[in-house]
Parts: sequence; C-alpha cells; structure tokens
Amino acid sequence: MTNTADRYYTPTDYGAAHYESTPAGQSIPVVIVGAGPVGLATALGLAQRGIKVSVVDSGTSASYGSRATCYSRHTVEICDRLGYGSQVEKRALGWVGGRSYYQSQEVLNFQMPQDEHNYRMPMFNLQQCEYEDIQLAKVVQEPNITMLWGSKVKGLEADDNGVTVTVDMVDGERTLRADRVVASDGGRSVIRDLLGLTLKGTAYEGRYVIADIHWKSKLPTERRVWFDPPSNPGSTIIMHKQPDDIWRIDYQLLEGEDAEKETTREAIIERITKHLSWLEDNGTITKEPWTLEWHSFYKALALALPSFVHGHDRVIFAGDAAHMVPIFGVRGLNSGMEDADTLAWMLAAVSHGDADPKLLHAYSQERHDAWEQNIANAGKSTLIMTPGTDGYRITRDALLQVSAVIPEFNHLINPRQSSATHALRSPLTVASSHEGLQVGAPLDDRKITVDGKVTSIHTLRGPAFGVYAVAPFDQKKVDAIADRLRKALPHEPTKVLALVEGSDNGAAADWCAKPGEVVIVRPDGIVLARGQPDEIPAVELWVKRGIAEAPRAGTPPAADPILLSKEQINREKVWLQLSEALDQTHDKYKFLTQLSIVLGAQAGPDKVSKIISKLNAASL
Repeated sequence: MTNTADRYYTPTDYGAAHYESTPAGQSIPVVIVGAGPVGLATALGLAQRGIKVSVVDSGTSASYGSRATCYSRHTVEICDRLGYGSQVEKRALGWVGGRSYYQSQEVLNFQMPQDEHNYRMPMFNLQQCEYEDIQLAKVVQEPNITMLWGSKVKGLEADDNGVTVTVDMVDGERTLRADRVVASDGGRSVIRDLLGLTLKGTAYEGRYVIADIHWKSKLPTERRVWFDPPSNPGSTIIMHKQPDDIWRIDYQLLEGEDAEKETTREAIIERITKHLSWLEDNGTITKEPWTLEWHSFYKALALALPSFVHGHDRVIFAGDAAHMVPIFGVRGLNSGMEDADTLAWMLAAVSHGDADPKLLHAYSQERHDAWEQNIANAGKSTLIMTPGTDGYRITRDALLQVSAVIPEFNHLINPRQSSATHALRSPLTVASSHEGLQVGAPLDDRKITVDGKVTSIHTLRGPAFGVYAVAPFDQKKVDAIADRLRKALPHEPTKVLALVEGSDNGAAADWCAKPGEVVIVRPDGIVLARGQPDEIPAVELWVKRGIAEAPRAGTPPAADPILLSKEQINREKVWLQLSEALDQTHDKYKFLTQLSIVLGAQAGPDKVSKIISKLNAASL
C-alpha cells in the first residue's frame, strides 16, 4: 500500500493515546479492537445505548485511500441511525446504474431498483478515509467512547467472567479487563490469530490493482466496466467517480504477470495512462492531466468463521475479521455495517442484563447467514469479473459476445450490487403466512409525509424498536404491545408510529397490511413480527432469551438484488451447468459441437437459423 506525497485528501491525525491499566476490581463493559468503519459504527451504536466502550487501534487516524468506495442506501440509513447520515449523504456522490463493455462495445446498461417511494438513491460513492473521518467527528463528541490510538493488542485471555486484554501502548504495556471484546480488526485479525481461529471458504484466482487518481472528467457518476478493453487486452477495468475529482480504478492482472512488478508506482501509471489515452482516442473523454494518489492490491476471497462468537461467549467478531466477500457488488463494508447495526443493539441488551447471552449467538447465526446470501450473489459476480477456470472463462467470454447482439442475456453479467440482507432464517424469526412483507425481511426505507413534511419510515423510528400501526387501529392495544417491549427491554427505546392512508405513500398497501395491523421492527430495521394486535406473540421474550419459542421460518433462497425472472433464473442455471461441464471435459470443441446439435434439434431449424444469423451478423 502506498500513500503519495501529493495526496489529495489527508485524514486527521489524532496522535497516540495514553491509558492506565484497568483499576482493580473494575471492568470496561466493551473493548473494541479495530477503529475501521465497522468498529466505529459498533462503538457509536453501543455508546448511544449507554454502554461505555474503549476502542483499541494501532493507527493514529482514519485510513487513507478509497478502499471501500460504494455505500448502499441501507448503509446510509444505518449512518442516519448513528447520527452522521446527513453528512455522508451531503458529501458522497449518488448513482443508480452503470455500463459494461466488451472491448469497445456496450453490452449492459443496468439500473438498480429505484422508484418514487425510495427515500435515497441506491448507491453512494465516497473514499473510505473521508467516511471514517465523518465517523470520527461523531465519535469524539461521544462521552461513552474512549479512543486508544497507537495501541496494539499483544494478548487476550477469556474466561467465564470476562476478557483480559494485554495492550502495547506508546508508554508501555497495559492490561484492560473487559466484560466483552468485539474483534473488528479486519481481514488480518490479530484477535482471530490469538484465539487460533481460521477463516474457511474460497480464494478466487483474480488479482486486482486498486488505484485512486485525481482527474477532472465529465464522465457521469456510474459504474463503468470494460472486459478485454483495447487499452489492456485480456484484463478487466472498473471505474468509479468520487468527490473532488477523485476516481477509483481497479484493473485485473493477467495470469503470469508479476504482482510485485505490476504494483509499482511506475507500472500503475503506465497501465492507467494506456486506458485513459484509449478513452480519449475513441472520443469518450477529453484529455486532462491526472495524478496517482494511492494504490493497493486485492485478491477475491469468500471466507468466514463458522461462528462469530468465541472465548466463553465473550469475544464477538464483526466485519472482515468475521467474514470476507469478493469486492464485486461492493458487499464488504456494506455487510460489515449491517454487522455493526445488529450487534450494537443485541450486545447492549446483553450488557445491560436485559437479554440472555444466547442473543449473541442469534447475531452470529444471522450474520453468518447474511454472509452466505452475499456469497451467493458476489460469487456469481466474481465468476464473471474474474473466472477462475477454463470453463467459466469460455462461458464468460461467450456471454459478453452474445449480450452484444442478444440483450436478454446481459442480466448474467449484472454486477448484483449490494442490497440489505434478510434474517428469514434467524432463531428469532418465526414461520409466517402473511402476504407481502415477511417476518425476518429488512424493512425498506421509504418516504412518508408527517405534518406536511416528507421524511422516511426509518428516520421517524431512529435507532429504536418500531411499532408501526396501520390506521384505523386500537390505540390501547397498540400501546400495550409497545409497553411489553419497553418492560422487557428497558434500555432500548420503543416508538409507536401511525401509518395513515395517503400520508404513508402506499407503505401499508405494499406490505399487504390490513387496517388495525401492527408491524414490529427491530432497531436494525428487520421485521420482528406482524399481524393484528391480538395475534402478536411474545416476541419481546424471544429477544430476551435469544431464541423464538415457536416454529421458526423455513429456508428461503438467498436474496437476489437484481430480482431475476423465471426465464432469467433458467439462463443462469444453464450458464453454471455449462461452465461446470466444460471444466469436466477434455475436448471442449467436440463437447460444444455435440451439445449444439442436440439442443439445436430440440429448438428447431427456424430458431437456430435466426440465432446463427444474429451471431454471424455481429461477426462473433
């Protein structure tokens, strides 16, 4: 990783902190290891619930460079709950779609789900260093958070009563005693190593160089990808615009290229120069000077711990320390922010003594399942962006070529941008027969009108439990449900919100919720229960115990952010089947010819003739 002398944005340096050992007989409620986006979000979520937190980090400032650069609307919604969403939204660049090219030909122009009821744009671009600085500006105002900069964890011992953390600080070794430790110290987690834990999963073959450049360009804010571009034949290049004329460029190294040589400053400048010069030559841009600001190196990984709770249930993992996902579809930071959103309220409930520690295992199961949802989609994106076998490489190239002349196939190269994951398989989620909005689903934020002013479903609720009642409703019965939640979880606020026809902008109708019905939403925006007031079970007791004492929901498929139709699902299955089959055969030409004859006979000569004409006309 390299920071250049002429870097455009410099994070605030907070210097190293000094801290005394934990006084005898006293314990810090929570120590968080790692002051990245996930650790800081968890700290803020705990602090606003009255939990004192100490955050240990070896650095003295926010990170530098874009690293994560795309933030989903769900992540900005979480930022809102933590008190800095408006700053992120004001600073970041919003966008709704993107374009993919095969060589110089556009083969996909995608749009993420967006309609008149959405409160925010689907995605926002902002350098991670700026995002962390916005978080830190909020952190320094929070009296329940102590930042221990310039500190490295050297040892950790967990027992039934807490965790002893040995920390190397600038003024010597110190010992902290904590009730619990949150490990959010990234993909190279020290806490994971100290506990002897190993991530399990898949390491993909693709290697990418990541660079930030300062470059003035009139290209719009959208995701642009080139497969096999004339500027860098055989490679894949991704471009994203960020504030202040900073552009994030990712490009793939080819098999056999020396990563050490290709990640030098000189090599990166040469590679990017070729691409920008080609864009100028083909009329896409006008020539503008540029400078390299930061660069790094990346390899696609799909790894996770089998459980996110360890050490006598005293050490909880979150973010990259718990799981890693391929960069494609921008699920890394976005999924980590979901971890923080869920962990904060659950850990606070346990720390206050309102809930059984089993609730932390519910967090583990939910977020591991969320990782599986992300992998189901990111894995498919990765097979397109960086196919790791000959079979997938052949079909990927064929799909790009076919998409140029038969557009209905281009959904297979859709990047499947990050969207909110569900908790349908959570131990807190029970079976539901409701139409529309499901128990365990994330409640989409949407516009709502109150006193003539437009706000949103989640903005009204804030970081509290929400009891949404569809008018007309029985006020006493609704208040009784809210009182049950307040009594069971006294340290977590509960808000009753009325949904009135017209001012709710169709929310109740979209949920298929009937008059008088109640929808209970967890602090992290997941639906906990719904139904008429007399039908609502004792969900507050399930939260306290960490498990639902009723039949739980089934095993729905992983959420798919691009909402495939039946025909698209079938095309996807064929692509995957064919790729696997090609990897299992020695004579691929012979196999494909045989398959074409058999399938062509079933389709009929007229249909085959039309397809051949299209492919020949495009000279594929």
